[in-house]
Amino acid sequence: MAFQSVEQLLSAASDRPLWQAVQEEDCRDRGADCADSHARMEALWAAMKRSVAEYDPAKRSASGLSGGEGAKMAAAVNPLCGPFLQQVIATALMVGEQNACMGRIVAAPTAGASGVMPAALLPLQEREGLSDAQMVECLYVAAGFGQVIAARASISGAEGGCQAEVGSASGMAAAALVHARGGTPQQMAAGCAMALQNVLGLVCDPVAGLVEVPCIKRNVMGATNALACADMALAGLSTPIPCDEVIDSMGVVGRCLPAALRETGEGGLAATPAGRRIAQGL
Repeated sequence: MAFQSVEQLLSAASDRPLWQAVQEEDCRDRGADCADSHARMEALWAAMKRSVAEYDPAKRSASGLSGGEGAKMAAAVNPLCGPFLQQVIATALMVGEQNACMGRIVAAPTAGASGVMPAALLPLQEREGLSDAQMVECLYVAAGFGQVIAARASISGAEGGCQAEVGSASGMAAAALVHARGGTPQQMAAGCAMALQNVLGLVCDPVAGLVEVPCIKRNVMGATNALACADMALAGLSTPIPCDEVIDSMGVVGRCLPAALRETGEGGLAATPAGRRIAQGL
């Protein structure tokens, strides 16, 4: 897609819904019609839903590090966060475990961050009775912001740390949530900017080099961060740093991170005594 900045994205949405501007750009980019574009996005939404519906709490990853925790969270009694956030947390864990157990997920924008978007959107759809068509619009919004992040910074943990994966997913989800609640394009940009700045500098330090610890639980953080930032944006809060500049800053920070903190499994939690013992035992 041609969007190289959030400003371009907002400009394109000046006379049409932002999701539609993203869809039209997708059609131009791929030489497809709107029906084809919509069908592809519908398939992604259906796959996101299946990644939760097909969750099996009995499955364990090959490493033995993941599995069953999403079900434990869903069954927790009287959680501090309340039933809605409990569902958000459980959904993020379930999808992360699906990925670790080689189940089918949607990389949005990456497999390691695949739990953020469904955790932010599926419980909202269930609670508020939103249609699948409305959720597909949310995915277009997320895709528009994600494309700008990828163009100006990175969505790769190996390039920019976990801020580029779970962080990007969180920003995308915040914008999508604002759309789901009827917010303006400017509020979508504010939600995305706040979500990204909250995770600026987040390192990528997978224990044993696997996308399990701490990755799966960081998806929970990404989803709850998106919800908080969407609520702030919808309440009229903003950030004095424009979204494009936040994204640019994320790119700079990512390039400054040492290699040990960019998905190599050589720093952070991976370098702790426990992390090294786990790696040696696999």
